[in-house]
Amino acid sequence: MPVLVITGTGTEVGKTVTTAAVAAAALAAGRSVAVLKAAQTGVRADERGDADEVARLAGPVTAAELARYPDPLAPGTAARRAGMAPVHPHEVAEAAAKLATEHDLVLVEGAGGLLVRFDAAGGTLADAARLLNAPVLVVASAGLGTLNTTELTARELGARGLELAGVVIGSWPGAPDLASRCNVADLQEVAGAPLLGALPAGAGALPPTDFRAAAPAWLAPRLEGTWDAEAFRIREAP
Repeated sequence: MPVLVITGTGTEVGKTVTTAAVAAAALAAGRSVAVLKAAQTGVRADERGDADEVARLAGPVTAAELARYPDPLAPGTAARRAGMAPVHPHEVAEAAAKLATEHDLVLVEGAGGLLVRFDAAGGTLADAARLLNAPVLVVASAGLGTLNTTELTARELGARGLELAGVVIGSWPGAPDLASRCNVADLQEVAGAPLLGALPAGAGALPPTDFRAAAPAWLAPRLEGTWDAEAFRIREAP
């Protein structure tokens, strides 16, 4: 798995922190890691972007982004409003492939959900994943509504012939409600793929040293972690 594409079921689901956790676990396992942010939006030129945040939390990764747009919008819309060139899927794929020649693992983080548009032609992260022939990790929220968005994302991946590596819950609450607890089992069913982790709410606010030490415990062995999905399901079962 030299390239792993990471998408969310929407915005604010914990995608960047999950990317950092995957990077931290891989680094702890002795792998070299690069993180590629396909398109950064809503950040000024002098501000830290998502790739920078991953590096801050995870440690010594190669952090790169292809484009940055000031408005907090879909990349294609943000590029048009700024009068800047958009990012195209083939550019994302080419950059990731180059990084893969120099690193053991390349994490390609999208913007928002799988079908958020990069350009006027309707290019998306899914198109970049297809060009890379790379598996896709889906980051989902824990609570009510997540089953619908997760299943829609999984169906779209399947329709495009893309591999869904699994699902990670991007922010698991300290006091989960009934819907969240039921979703632990249901997410795997609607996705047709394994649950590969659950990050505690507020993980991104941890000091980097604590984040790096804890990250493997949040992720399943496929992501270089020690997290046990069945034990988690039994513990959180309603």
